[in-house]
Amino acid sequence: MDMRNKHIAITGPTAGIGRSAALSLASQGAILTLLCRNLEKGEELSREIVAAGGTAPSLVHLDMASLASVREAAQACITAGRPFDVLLNNAGLMNTSRRTTVDGYEETLAVNHFAPFLLTGLLLPALLEAPQARIVNVASAAHAFVRSMNFDDMQAEKNFRSWREYGRSKLANILFTRSLAQRVAQHPITVNSLHPGAVATSLGQQNEGLLKNIAPVFLKLFFRSPDKGAETSLYLCTSDDVAGVSGEYFADCKQTRAKPWGRDDAAAEQLWRYTEECVDFHYPV
Repeated sequence: MDMRNKHIAITGPTAGIGRSAALSLASQGAILTLLCRNLEKGEELSREIVAAGGTAPSLVHLDMASLASVREAAQACITAGRPFDVLLNNAGLMNTSRRTTVDGYEETLAVNHFAPFLLTGLLLPALLEAPQARIVNVASAAHAFVRSMNFDDMQAEKNFRSWREYGRSKLANILFTRSLAQRVAQHPITVNSLHPGAVATSLGQQNEGLLKNIAPVFLKLFFRSPDKGAETSLYLCTSDDVAGVSGEYFADCKQTRAKPWGRDDAAAEQLWRYTEECVDFHYPV
């Protein structure tokens, strides 16, 4: 797909695979809206894009740990009045201890699932205005760490485990993708999720202690670079090969099968209803 003048929104664009994806898409002529928690970092990235010959992106503040911020960011995007050709839901986090957001929700699930669910729903009208829009959700093979959503303790109030909560939030991304693809099947839009690979990014840097201090060294030694990790995101954003593919899960730029619990449509529907109630938003499709 020719990316010149395509309008693309990216969450988490200032570090890791989000940054790599933003730079690559801008170099292909795309016009970017960068949804950033740290606007100073967004401005630095904007200058880098312009210096490389790209179009200056729009910057929108977005704190994914706040549902109010998600709504404000979406409204800013809608007010700009331009349809979106691609929404890349890239941002995410992993915590070493249980934290709650300003809305009272467990932060891993809130940032990794509630926020993109709400943002996508609010931006859906602008996506449906494009001739053939794409929604790309960065999930993870970490969904293998769990075997269900564990609806009895969705907020990890009884028992918090870092990797389990992260894996559950990534399972939520995959189930959300399946549900949304079914709901928009009659519209000119596709929705897919992906595993970026084990990537050396800034994931976990908001924590203190071992994960913050040791993880960067470990990741750089043994894991793939952000540029390599961004390849599947870019493939789903740009490739003609997936123009008619929706509701699927990809790794290494190839369609693959999520774990069986990532293909559970009953769980996906239950998650959808639960999430709509938590974020107080019902999709327009």
